[in-house]
Amino acid sequence: MGRLLFGIVLGFLFVFLWGLVWLYRGNLPVAVSDPPLPYEGQITGYALHQRIEKELIQMPPIQPDEHVYVAGAHIYAEKCSVCHGYHGKPSQLGENMFPSAPPLWEKHHNGPTVGVSDDPPGETYWKVANGIRLTGMPEFRSQLSDTEMWQVSLLLANADKPLPPEALSILRDEPAAAPKSPSPPPPTPSAN
Repeated sequence: MGRLLFGIVLGFLFVFLWGLVWLYRGNLPVAVSDPPLPYEGQITGYALHQRIEKELIQMPPIQPDEHVYVAGAHIYAEKCSVCHGYHGKPSQLGENMFPSAPPLWEKHHNGPTVGVSDDPPGETYWKVANGIRLTGMPEFRSQLSDTEMWQVSLLLANADKPLPPEALSILRDEPAAAPKSPSPPPPTPSAN
């Protein structure tokens, strides 16, 4: 029995040491262009979903309306569009990340879902607030207020629904209409 236990311990020690040598020789796929490790997506995805489920806020403290959508569109354009793209304009930067940043204004190839509109707003809020390690998704808790994070989360949760024209204009990265200048005053007669 002692030899069996010794063999098992020795086997685990060998595997551990082999793993360390493999890591220290620079063999771990860490470049964006490297293929993922076996089961990398399943392992990290499971852990992420478990954590979100544990901390999910079910009811947003604000309700979606036109003001929330427009405010969320401004936040999205400033903070999110560089990686996730605009409505009809995917981000080249986001496509070159690993994993790639999902285009949040594009329909999924297998149905009518747009971006993360099939996720509850609380899940999107958690991702915005906390970020996601090993993905390039930063945390915004230190940059945005709680209300701002909810505004952008509610906007994204409703990406598959009709949005106010002002919000759509922002999300399409359309130039703002120039304010109309008042007509010049009529010339005053000169006194000679």
